[in-house]
Amino acid sequence: MENRNEKVEIIQINISGEDKPGLTSSLTDILARYDATILDIGQANIHQTLSMGILFKTDSQRAGDIMKDLLFKAYELGIQVRFKPITAEQYENWVGMQGKNRYIITVLGRKLSAQQIAAVTNVVAGQGLNIDSILRLTGRIPLDVDARAPKSCIELSVRGTPRDREGMQSEFMRLSTEMGMDISFQADNMFRRTRRLICFDMDSTLIETEVIDELAERAGVGEHVRAITESAMRGEIDFTESFRRRVAMLKGLDESVLADIADHLPYTEGLDRLMHILKRIGFKTAILSGGFTYFGNYLRQKFGFDYVYANELEIIDGKLTGRYLGDIVDGKRKAELLKLISQVENVDIEQTIAVGDGANDLPMLSVAGLGIAFHAKPKVKATAGQSLSTIGLDGILYFLGYKDSYLDDKRFV
Repeated sequence: MENRNEKVEIIQINISGEDKPGLTSSLTDILARYDATILDIGQANIHQTLSMGILFKTDSQRAGDIMKDLLFKAYELGIQVRFKPITAEQYENWVGMQGKNRYIITVLGRKLSAQQIAAVTNVVAGQGLNIDSILRLTGRIPLDVDARAPKSCIELSVRGTPRDREGMQSEFMRLSTEMGMDISFQADNMFRRTRRLICFDMDSTLIETEVIDELAERAGVGEHVRAITESAMRGEIDFTESFRRRVAMLKGLDESVLADIADHLPYTEGLDRLMHILKRIGFKTAILSGGFTYFGNYLRQKFGFDYVYANELEIIDGKLTGRYLGDIVDGKRKAELLKLISQVENVDIEQTIAVGDGANDLPMLSVAGLGIAFHAKPKVKATAGQSLSTIGLDGILYFLGYKDSYLDDKRFV
């Protein structure tokens, strides 16, 4: 039991040098021998080079002996150790900062340069935020440029209160556009680590096409329908009205065309890996699409989606009638369905993710705990909380904090 009359000293140890087995054990054994209290400990390893910090408390009579023994052990291990006294006031201030206003900044792209990282960290510093740690989420990069990993991602854990959060987000968006990277800024809370439901748009999100445009090409009205689709996705015309007009132009198309298009759908990069991982870690997955159930159900069968909500084309005698059945799944309906599924699955709305590319996806992106604009139109990127434009759908896994090192573990996959 600590004697209240004894003078307490708080000391910070900084250790650096070549990492080797048993190093941490050797140093903490010395602290244990003198019954020191470890207040904080952290360790990082870059290319077999160790950087470690230990903050400990002890009485002043033992402090000298502890530091002497640590210096001897450091010499024996071939590492460097430095000591720094910490005042009680400094420690209390540090304690007061714990758990307050913590954020995660994820930076990713096909590759990340020093210039890109410097630009992001300059914004962080300008906002008065402190970087506590930096973690590489993607695999190690080979020296051979042609053999390098097709994607690169780092995660920054930061602390503090941004001076101008909207201004910071705008600056991140500008850097993303100008420097070819994606930057995600999220609160570091329990919901980020406990997402359980993810809802996707289908066309131009899960697949690299707009199916209604493909159908229109087969019906000989491709140019007209494509112009309406692009206008609707940009939010220039009402989605429901545009949908009616486009479906009407498909009248007389043979049902066999749908099967042929489904067999040749261009799946978005990273979809297979993303779905495999999400299913293994227990996510519920849904397609909420302004497209058609025929193709949504095809994806459901191939990738194992749990829910599909889309629009039903009316088919009579093997021909499309130019009409649809039931209510249109528009932007408002997508948001309603996301809420409904989360209730059915007993998932807090903050544990949900929505992914889409068009203006009609904005309602569900704003409702979800994490809304991601995927390879989206400028208006959607500007409105959505997060965007992913430089790599495939499996980039979502990095927004959730997952590392390649265990996602690609053979025991897992």
